[in-house]
Amino acid sequence: MTQITDILDHNKAFVENKEYETFISGKFPEKKVVVLTCMDTRLTELLPRAMNLRNGDAKILKTAGAVISSPFGSIMRSILVALYELQAEEVIVVGHHECGMASLNAEHIMGKMRERGVSDEVLATLDHSGVQLGQWFKGVENETQGVMHSVNMIVNHPLMPAGVPVHGMLIDPKTGALEVICDGYERNGDAAK
Repeated sequence: MTQITDILDHNKAFVENKEYETFISGKFPEKKVVVLTCMDTRLTELLPRAMNLRNGDAKILKTAGAVISSPFGSIMRSILVALYELQAEEVIVVGHHECGMASLNAEHIMGKMRERGVSDEVLATLDHSGVQLGQWFKGVENETQGVMHSVNMIVNHPLMPAGVPVHGMLIDPKTGALEVICDGYERNGDAAK
């Protein structure tokens, strides 16, 4: 049996038993927040529970390391859409301890690409066309630096609305304990929130 077969079998029972009813919500985030976090599997259920987020409370975006690699890529576009069109009023970037992005090695990944059939010619063509795979697959120095990179990219984005609090946090992937590394209220000079 394949993963897709398992998923579809489960889905049929899920719909027939109306298990979806507990997840019904609107398209606008109730808590008016957009969360950018890592795609780490340990955070799939842990992060929302640790942050007291239920279905419909937040827009949750995931990317490797919670790192925004391009100021005009899909992650930044999604944040801006959430702020301008979907009633989000704050952004929280949540990285985590023991993140694979802190030890990511571009040469190692490209070696695995070669092992799986990507030719040196393709890699060289991409590099010569300006893609610079070594930079694109580069990891971060540490988890805090990765979060602050994303926070700063959001705060300094030319299309960012003024005064939006952008927070940075780290979560422990074992316990769910959250640590604030950048308080967006303080950064905006509004400690009263």
